[in-house]
Amino acid sequence: MKRYERQIILPEIGVLGQQKLTEAKVLIIGMGGLGCPILQNLVAAGVGKIGIIDGDVVEETNLNRQFLYALHDVGRSKVAVSAEVVLKQNPEAAIVQYSEYFTKDNCLDIISDYQIVVDCTDSIPTRYLINDAAVIKGIPMIYASIHKFEGQLSVFNYQNGPTYRCLFPESETLEAIPNCNDAGVLGVLPSLLGTMQANEVLKIILGLGDVLSGILMLYNSLDNSFQSIEIQKNEKINNKYKPINKSTIVTDLNVVKHSLIIDIREAYEEPKLNLENCKNIPLSQLDNFIKEVGLDQEIVLVCQHGNRSELAVDYLIKKGFKKVSHLQNGIESQKRAYSNDIR
Repeated sequence: MKRYERQIILPEIGVLGQQKLTEAKVLIIGMGGLGCPILQNLVAAGVGKIGIIDGDVVEETNLNRQFLYALHDVGRSKVAVSAEVVLKQNPEAAIVQYSEYFTKDNCLDIISDYQIVVDCTDSIPTRYLINDAAVIKGIPMIYASIHKFEGQLSVFNYQNGPTYRCLFPESETLEAIPNCNDAGVLGVLPSLLGTMQANEVLKIILGLGDVLSGILMLYNSLDNSFQSIEIQKNEKINNKYKPINKSTIVTDLNVVKHSLIIDIREAYEEPKLNLENCKNIPLSQLDNFIKEVGLDQEIVLVCQHGNRSELAVDYLIKKGFKKVSHLQNGIESQKRAYSNDIR
């Protein structure tokens, strides 16, 4: 408790607040200029479990703004180096390492273990994926982005508030926004925005202050100006991305014999599902396959544990399919009940 003495003596935090921090579970996606200060601040504050995910390795060009890394770390995994450094700072922290990218195939498996997700990416498609996975799981997403000398900050999906799609509805003709590699960035800027993101995380965990939900904060580092823009919740957008409900869940394959069952697992995954009305279409090929399927077709999506199929249901609903469901808990839940149909 000595380590956290200075924040425990705050009446708004106290021992109970510190206990909340110890029990909190936060996922940081991207260990670049934003992710580094967030991780350092959350570890220092005593957040109990922190997941960090990034498939990149340290490059020399990272060193002007990603202060967890040193020259001798070039070529090493960002996740491994980050964990190594902060555990020296606070050996009591539980750092869960994911040395991979956040993708459609792993997003729900990873995010399901956390209460808050922090977006520290510079990829627009990944940002939409983070948003959708957070909406499905019903957890807040702490967002920030940086460009040259300016930054943005907001909290999405907090207590049924606006989501990222309310601010930026996805467009099929969306032009790529330049990232730091292309447009450049002042090295101090991500540290400022990342620290602000960490502050929002702590406020949510502790139940303090006014969370930046429904507000987009703009910061200009050249004149130290702040501007706040109100974000309205777009119900039309969010109806497409609402969390999975009971009407989209199937627990028994026996009751869907007249539906088209789509097994979205990869060909190598076992056990196989041996049903006449079943097609094996890996998730990466689903988009092409559904072009030949009517929007009124009853579809049941199946995967190994139910996570990928849950995300795919949301995707097909977005595409206009009206009768889509998925097998809760996946093929693993059917082994005993349907041993003759699984081989």
